[in-house]
Amino acid sequence: MPFDVEAVRKDFPILAREVHGVPLVYLDSANTSQKPQVVLDTLTDFYANHNANVARAVHTLGSEATNAFEAARGKLAAFVNAPDRNEIVFTKNSSEALNLVAYALSNAATTIGAERFRIGPGDEIVVTEMEHHSNLVPWQLLCQRTGATFRWLRIGDTGPDGGRLVEDEIDTVITERTRVVAFVHQSNALGTINPVSRLVARARAVGALTVVDASQSAPHLPLDVQALGADFVAFTGHKMYGPTGVGVLWGRYDLLAGLPPFLGGGEMIETVDMTGTTFAAPPHRFEAGTPMIAQAVGLGAAVDYLSALGMENVAAHEHALLEYALPRLAEVEGLRIIGPATAVDRGATISFTLAGVHPHDVAQLLDEGGIAVRAGHHCARPVCVRYGIPATTRASFGVYTTTEEIDALVAGVRRVGEVFR
Repeated sequence: MPFDVEAVRKDFPILAREVHGVPLVYLDSANTSQKPQVVLDTLTDFYANHNANVARAVHTLGSEATNAFEAARGKLAAFVNAPDRNEIVFTKNSSEALNLVAYALSNAATTIGAERFRIGPGDEIVVTEMEHHSNLVPWQLLCQRTGATFRWLRIGDTGPDGGRLVEDEIDTVITERTRVVAFVHQSNALGTINPVSRLVARARAVGALTVVDASQSAPHLPLDVQALGADFVAFTGHKMYGPTGVGVLWGRYDLLAGLPPFLGGGEMIETVDMTGTTFAAPPHRFEAGTPMIAQAVGLGAAVDYLSALGMENVAAHEHALLEYALPRLAEVEGLRIIGPATAVDRGATISFTLAGVHPHDVAQLLDEGGIAVRAGHHCARPVCVRYGIPATTRASFGVYTTTEEIDALVAGVRRVGEVFR
């Protein structure tokens, strides 16, 4: 079926509203996406008709809640082509998923049977210079806790093929000392799609674990964890048209089964005595306490929605938007795109600066015209430091974005430039 963006837009009630007396142009999906009616209805139905805790009660509501929660786990497994639904761990967001892996690895230092995961002095953790803070800070903290060395792959210069990793350094930065390579699939600040196969192959060659932050790719590209070849993949619901407060960690089952838990509490245990505790098998080992039940069920509905659209169709629609937007923005006087200037290996997220105007002022004036974008360092401050800028303005597209909205963005940025000139 051809992708019908006007039909898609009708599924998102918030797109019908006005702000400041003009129609909303929402170009901030990389921050958080809007929600289709089916997700809103699913949340309402769960709370109105099936609300109960999971895996704790034998009454009807408890069984219904448990079945819905576990069905959502199955939907997520199918969405990312996981070979086992028990490889899907529900978290509250990508940040928690990434911290889960980092803290579980540090907990391995004192866990019998987890010796293969132990990290200490002389070992190295490698990230990239374009990471979101959620895939940077946890690994810095892991190095502080264990005495390991923190290293990173640099970003190249700007320009037509800038904003990408310096691939010539991959083999020299990822070495036999490397224990973990953590990297973003698609940059939230640059739009860059990283060479996953190249990074995973090098990490595997030296015996390192790979952790992929797919927060920005899961809503926009077909995501196949088996094809990626990584050991762990994290993504979040609120960027893929699902609720806030729910995320996913996918991990190879043998690795999850060998890792010690991150949090302790109810439902993550096998047996508990006053003298000690044994832990449940994955995924429940990593889901202590009452989970985000309604949110997971809502995320399952979002996955159904995206699957019905077809992720290949979604990717093609957004790539066409990107090819439309890049040359038009480049024509705006004083505008500098931060990141790849071509649509090759690039997602539909565009950060830019406007000469003589602070990015926050750009965003504020655009908002007065009904255009919602984000300004700041986008929780990726090292990118701004790398390019010597205080921040950027960022426009990011989704399944509901149209070329007319891109035209409105370009015209709005031109008006901002005229006001400040």
